[in-house]
Amino acid sequence: MSDSEITGEPTTAALLADLEKRRAAALKAGSERSVEKQHARGKMTARERLDLLLDPGTFTEYDEFVQHRATGFGLEHKRPYGDGVVTGIGEIDGRQVAVFAQDFTVFGGSVGEAFAGKVLKIMKLAERLGIPIVGLNDSSGARIQEGVVALAAYGDIAHYSVKLSGVIPQISLIMGTCAGGAAYSPIATDFVGMVKDTSFMFITGPEIVNAVTGANVTLEELGGGRVNAELAGNAHYLAHDEKDLIDWARNLISYLPSNNMEDPPRYHVDVETEVTDLDRTLDTIIPDSRNMAYDMEAVIHTLVDHGDFTAISPGFGRSIICGLGRIDGASVGIIANQPSVNAGVLDIDASEKAARFVRTCNVYNIPMLYLVDVPGYMPGVEQESMGIIRRGAKLGFAVSESTVPQVTVVLRKAYGGGYAVMGSKHADVDVNLAWPTAEIAVMGGQGAILLMFRNEMQRAKEEGREAETKAKLLEVYNESMTSPYLAAARGYVDAVIPPRETRLRVANAFRTLANKRVTVPVRKHSNIPL
Repeated sequence: MSDSEITGEPTTAALLADLEKRRAAALKAGSERSVEKQHARGKMTARERLDLLLDPGTFTEYDEFVQHRATGFGLEHKRPYGDGVVTGIGEIDGRQVAVFAQDFTVFGGSVGEAFAGKVLKIMKLAERLGIPIVGLNDSSGARIQEGVVALAAYGDIAHYSVKLSGVIPQISLIMGTCAGGAAYSPIATDFVGMVKDTSFMFITGPEIVNAVTGANVTLEELGGGRVNAELAGNAHYLAHDEKDLIDWARNLISYLPSNNMEDPPRYHVDVETEVTDLDRTLDTIIPDSRNMAYDMEAVIHTLVDHGDFTAISPGFGRSIICGLGRIDGASVGIIANQPSVNAGVLDIDASEKAARFVRTCNVYNIPMLYLVDVPGYMPGVEQESMGIIRRGAKLGFAVSESTVPQVTVVLRKAYGGGYAVMGSKHADVDVNLAWPTAEIAVMGGQGAILLMFRNEMQRAKEEGREAETKAKLLEVYNESMTSPYLAAARGYVDAVIPPRETRLRVANAFRTLANKRVTVPVRKHSNIPL
């Protein structure tokens, strides 16, 4: 008879067998039926998503045996391991990241006390390690059976997410429903991605909206991917499917530092050190007519390494382009007016989108490149009544506050307030370049001559020589008021360059600015006009 049989204590073999049994239970998702329903919706389970997100074999799970402690409403009879969320540390392209993945197949991914405790623990570990955190959100909301404790859980997670803001990159992937309090944490993170047709984000669901307002709306109409990515501006990317969204997150991580005390990773790339045929296409990209549009994305793809550019919020505020690329292997944030959409005007959506992006790049030490072709701010009663003064000012505030290396290239129009906020020298931007086609002025010639030469234009109209007079006055105005050489003479532009040299000059400017240092006044924080 063995000693264990005599003492009644379990053998090592029995303990190991028990551990394996518990591990198997922890690794199991919800019921087979719930998993089948998840797959039928075109959605993966939490662990399937983590397998795609992380490098193979790198995931270390934490708190796999955590169980909720709630009683009542039948919860005491259901205590699955993990409590509906998987947390841990893994790697993306060899770099450590913290992750949590809500599991909709367990309690509908609802958030309770134990669930939140796991998420908070991994957030705190991410802070200590100085690594990004990626949250995969798929939750029915607060666990109603846990009452106020569930609300406290949401508050704790949201509070800590704010604490980490600007310290470590936070990425939220909305993989299913994200409703009520669950929406406030993701929206406060740095980047939010959604999946077309299968992810939803809103404060109150269709039933509550109907009860309060009488309106009948669908999930898609209320908080679908298109609404959040194109109309509300809450989502920075709208994916075709879950794999597409996860690939986006992996790519996004490659541009970002692990924390705010580090620089973004730099990659070795082979780039041309002389002007190329592709560079020369920029010499003819600006139409001869000032009123003709062109695609600014073509310029961007010419300037970044191998043409690789990751747009942020491409469907929202479309008159401005924001995104990440690399120049000489180093991450660069790019903000560019888009002449093919409303002439590249700055409206409320474009201004807020760009301001948020500038601030994100600044806190994570990502240099900024501004490509300018802006007619100014959008005029009109609607924009004024919606607060374009306050909301449009956010962009200028963000640019002025930024301390990373900043380079500006004025391609064509730089009028009025648009000139000031789009990376001008007066916002303390480091290097300002202009193409010969640049026009820097209070306003365009068409409007200016009507104000400056009103009487002369009226006489010309009466005498039947309006077109001739207008052409002559436009020529005088453009030569004397808009020429980039006037700005260069004042030092507002550091150099006027041929377009074909832009890639090389921008790369050289960023190399020059690599060791930039800025001292800012001591303060709690700035008071941006929110």
